[in-house]
Amino acid sequence: MSTDTNAAHAHGHHHGDGHAHGTFSSYMLGFVLSVVLTAIPFWLVMSGTLPSKQITALVIMAFAIVQIVVHMIYFLHMNAASENGWTLMALIFTIVMVVIALSGSLWVMSHLNSNMMPMHQMSGMK
Repeated sequence: MSTDTNAAHAHGHHHGDGHAHGTFSSYMLGFVLSVVLTAIPFWLVMSGTLPSKQITALVIMAFAIVQIVVHMIYFLHMNAASENGWTLMALIFTIVMVVIALSGSLWVMSHLNSNMMPMHQMSGMK
């Protein structure tokens, strides 16, 4: 068996159409990883284990990134070889768009928070 065939069987198998299809064990591994990658951030928030909210948020975002990768590999069967690299290009484009949207949203919310009128000044306007 060649190394390409072994790689195909590691996360599923290829049919004649060139698309990878997962096996039951690969889907179960992806499912278990997804549950663990959801349960750990939930536990971190509910237990308050980390010292600050900012650190907790950064750890949760790191777990979210890992979970996205798990979903792409185990459920969407994405890799660098699929569809002659177009899948990888689409992934890079998506990441750039998400970073722009997320950073822009955080920037707007930060400026709204710092520029809004305090509640005690609003109550005096009546």
